[in-house]
Amino acid sequence: MTIKNKLLVAFAAGALVLTGCSTGSDTSSGTSSEDTGDTSAGTTSAADMRIDVVTHGAPGDSFWDVVKSGAEQSGDDLGVELQYNSDPDPGAQSTLIDNAVADGTDGLVVSMANPDGLEASIKAAVEAGVPVITINSGIDDWQDFGAITHVGQSETIAGEAAGEQLNDAGVSNVICVIQEAGNVALEERCSAAADTFDGDMENLQADNTDLQASQATIQSKLEDDSIDGLLTLGGDMSGAAVQAVAESGRDIAVGTFDVNADVAKNVLEGKLLFAIDQQPYVQGYLGVTGIYLKVLNGNDVGGGQPVYSGPAIITEDNAEDVLKFAENGTR
Repeated sequence: MTIKNKLLVAFAAGALVLTGCSTGSDTSSGTSSEDTGDTSAGTTSAADMRIDVVTHGAPGDSFWDVVKSGAEQSGDDLGVELQYNSDPDPGAQSTLIDNAVADGTDGLVVSMANPDGLEASIKAAVEAGVPVITINSGIDDWQDFGAITHVGQSETIAGEAAGEQLNDAGVSNVICVIQEAGNVALEERCSAAADTFDGDMENLQADNTDLQASQATIQSKLEDDSIDGLLTLGGDMSGAAVQAVAESGRDIAVGTFDVNADVAKNVLEGKLLFAIDQQPYVQGYLGVTGIYLKVLNGNDVGGGQPVYSGPAIITEDNAEDVLKFAENGTR
């Protein structure tokens, strides 16, 4: 199956999910109300409902600012109490989950960059009757942990799409920059891109919390004249890569995952070849909405499958359309 066909299948699956939610008693959903925590009998009005979003986002990360905006807008639209907390350390994130359950949350939306570190807390929440939806990272583990569904993208499909974009650019030796150590989703992106890419690809560890140091790390790698391409896995890191290329004075093709206003502008200006967009606003918004439907009506969104928020490929042809939404903090 080609990448184009895979993308069409992914978006079709997401569309089917959003047009038909099954009840907790529908055995075709793949997860029963007992598996995901049936709290619909305990909370019957939005005004009484509390939903907690617990992510691994680091402070100041523009991607997670958009996830938070989507979650908070959903909370406002639905009229529920929305609590958002994050910590990039798996142990600390696990504690945030435990605390939310102890405080009486009605439902959890959780990102799982490190599934092993969160498994015990998520399973304990489900066992306590708290419904869970995972977002962003964790597409391979949400079912085993008892979540209702996962809202995000297939990192394999997204990575393969990036590899094909690099092939189209005619590059042969690419550095894939991983900005969060231990993040399984990021590692999957590089791996899938490498599988599709016709040339050589090497991983480079950087730090999204220190973009200046990361820029220096990338720039030092560009002293190797054989490197003609960079693939970054986040919008903020792509800015560091673009600056590193400018400082090197070399003609290096740069592509990225994830979109913010600066990314869209850089695509328009030709500083970035492409961006793979997983729509973080959608992840926050739909994660909260899915929990709301579970608590209020006993609905299990997803039919036992993930809800795809991406990937969408942003190039110079459509970046201007995306930019106006990115500047509003919703794309």
